[in-house]
Amino acid sequence: MKNTAIKVKGLQKSYKDLQVLKGVDFEVEKGSIFALLGSNGAGKTTVVKILTTLLKPDGGTAAVSGFDAASQPDQVRQTISLTGQFAAVDEILTARENLVMIAKLRYLKNPRQVADDLLQRFGLTDAADRRVSTYSGGMRRRLDIALSMVGKPQIIFLDEPTTGLDPEARIEVWKIVKELAAGGTTVLLTTQYLEEAEQLADKIAILHEGRIIASGTLQELKKMFPTTKVEYVEKQPSLEEIFLAIIGKREAV
Repeated sequence: MKNTAIKVKGLQKSYKDLQVLKGVDFEVEKGSIFALLGSNGAGKTTVVKILTTLLKPDGGTAAVSGFDAASQPDQVRQTISLTGQFAAVDEILTARENLVMIAKLRYLKNPRQVADDLLQRFGLTDAADRRVSTYSGGMRRRLDIALSMVGKPQIIFLDEPTTGLDPEARIEVWKIVKELAAGGTTVLLTTQYLEEAEQLADKIAILHEGRIIASGTLQELKKMFPTTKVEYVEKQPSLEEIFLAIIGKREAV
């Protein structure tokens, strides 16, 4: 358990007559990025709600930072942060005011310094004193994740963090997620985007109809399929490569 940040065993959850989770098992290593991949309705958000103490399971266990999410919710909450599908920011306030408010609610010393550090880290210093209502979707999401980092949680849960974002904002969020893990933060993200899991995750679990049907690294998952037929063709650049090249040129002008 020393290197395990999250351990889920036999997790079950029903809403009335609908069984959403039918015995989910997985483990997340400390400091890694774990992607829970699945279509809408697969049960991804339900798993996150149980792990973040917002829901109690009907069966099975969920341990976060060594604490049971159902019986030790206070201890779990002290080690985690949650960023939901929709940015939970106060649009009337500025970015700085949002961060200072959360730092004060967490009883941190020097809340203004905490805010300044996070504004710089997430590239929001220039827009720090603008109302959040004037922000783009990507800027709001960056601020939302910055708010989640107040107090330096050990584990951050990102529930479909790039839903509704344009390609440039999505790549921005990917960069932030990679930086969080590089700094030692454990990241569990849910996504329905295949390329997102491929770009970010150290380990991927595919949740389908309430069960994990496959899990492992990208290379391990690829081995589960038959060897591809080899054909020698001219490699074309991917859309992401084209997009980044164009953006890079524009920024250099």
